[in-house]
Amino acid sequence: MTTCLLCEQPDETGSYLCPGCTKKTIVRLECLPELYRGLAVSLAPAGGIGQGRSGKGGPPPLPVNERVLDLRAAGGMVGVVESWLAAVRQERGWLPLVPSGGIEGRLNGAVAGLLRNMPWITVSWPMAGEFAAEIRDLARDVASIVSPSSAAERGRRIGHCPAVHENGTICGAVLQLRQGERVVTCDWCGCSFPPATWAGLKVFMDEDAAASSAA
Repeated sequence: MTTCLLCEQPDETGSYLCPGCTKKTIVRLECLPELYRGLAVSLAPAGGIGQGRSGKGGPPPLPVNERVLDLRAAGGMVGVVESWLAAVRQERGWLPLVPSGGIEGRLNGAVAGLLRNMPWITVSWPMAGEFAAEIRDLARDVASIVSPSSAAERGRRIGHCPAVHENGTICGAVLQLRQGERVVTCDWCGCSFPPATWAGLKVFMDEDAAASSAA
């Protein structure tokens, strides 16, 4: 038995990624091209922006969302995906690919390349956890722009995850109790906290908050 490098839970398959995290990573990869296309409608900045120079005499604000431009540029989404495909090919002793064509076509090709290599990544690559984590964060980042969730969908903020990693560090990710759910699950490390553990969880969080205030 091994430990999944993404969720850090025991895995009976002996792979670097457990079946659940493997499936989620595949789904996230498959969603990236659609998320990229969805960014096109988010190029306009939030809120109205006046034309001409600003009231202080400076240059007018950019007419587009810079964050979206960065994600759609060569160093954005496609840069992340191509860099991981390049790392996979290098590790497997294959010749590097020379990117060609438009950004969207390159993204589609790199995603397809990583999907073809997922069986090898899952069972044979020690970098699988870091790779899956960056793909997760990228998909989450873009999705938050393309389809931002409402406060109700995000749920009620509980506090910070107290799960302890193997190296002794505390997870610390924000815990949310989503509407209709009875179990608090950390989106970062995957640890779950059923209602029976909430009293102890609150005590830990109160102590942690007090320690942070005193520091």
